[in-house]
Amino acid sequence: MGTQIRSAAESEAKVALTRNKLVLEQARAVGLLGTAKNTRLSGRVPSELIEAAKKRAHVTSDTELLELALSRLALGDDFGARLVGRKGSIPTDIDLGV
Repeated sequence: MGTQIRSAAESEAKVALTRNKLVLEQARAVGLLGTAKNTRLSGRVPSELIEAAKKRAHVTSDTELLELALSRLALGDDFGARLVGRKGSIPTDIDLGV
């Protein structure tokens, strides 16, 4: 049982790290991340929130967390809005074969 839990945790970590890498690569590709770190961001948030986010994202530093979170937000797709916007766009007489 312990081996399965450890294996699942390792698998989750690998997926998260791969996802993080892809998000940051995409942010770099569109010019959102570069070599210059020229802006400081500060704010007050609960330490529990920071620790939970780091754990979920599998990152260790505040900077990594901020870059990843801001990149995800900046690159976020509009799938939900587009899906809802398509409501009623399929003709009612179409044969879906169901």
